[in-house]
Amino acid sequence: MARQPDRRSAASKVSFARALSKLGFCSRTQAELLVAEGRVQVNGKTVCDALLRIDPDRDRITVDGERVIAERKVYLMLNKPRGLVTTRDDPEGRGTVYDCLAGLDLPFVSPVGRLDKASEGLLLMTNDTRWANGLLDPASHVAKTYHVQTASATDEALLERFRQGTAVDGELLTASSIKLLRSGGRTAWLEIVLDEGRNRQIRRLLGAFDIEVLRLVRVAIGALQLGELAKGQARHLTVEELAMVRV
Repeated sequence: MARQPDRRSAASKVSFARALSKLGFCSRTQAELLVAEGRVQVNGKTVCDALLRIDPDRDRITVDGERVIAERKVYLMLNKPRGLVTTRDDPEGRGTVYDCLAGLDLPFVSPVGRLDKASEGLLLMTNDTRWANGLLDPASHVAKTYHVQTASATDEALLERFRQGTAVDGELLTASSIKLLRSGGRTAWLEIVLDEGRNRQIRRLLGAFDIEVLRLVRVAIGALQLGELAKGQARHLTVEELAMVRV
């Protein structure tokens, strides 16, 4: 009788670059560089193609002769300061969120989504790619809450226009909810909740109404709150906090 193909094994295979990322060893970009330099082997054979599909749970991977094994799962909360970019390495030499992790004993971790350079607040980082992808999947509808300072006062009529949304560059931009936190003089603070993650969604939505954003702070993801974590500091999520954002 002919041997049936191992469908489970085939389904679990990913590109070599993604495998190193899933194992918490390095980013996909760094994995591609390692391959180009001829420094990695799978089951004793040198890898020449970063797109080679392998099973990270079954195949033996080595880098510079050292076995790569799965790192412990790490889940971090970071209070991102304004002015840092959400990337590992920046070609322009700007500061990155990884500067906040200097000196911490951590495996390779990646940001779960992004906050742009001018934005601040709650950023999750992990080496659990399955968990991260679940949070980022639009079907999960994990709410993200922001406190936004605007350069002009607002009223209920304007808030209602925000809630109805508007088309910008062919996209309908809306928010799950928008409410006024406080207003004084020429500025106001709004609380805006999104359940989808479009590029610069809040800035583009308010900009369509000629509202300038002075500060944009993410304060919650789902039920997980930023709380009193100091700016630029990171800490591990507790078991209870992790359960708040389990998908």
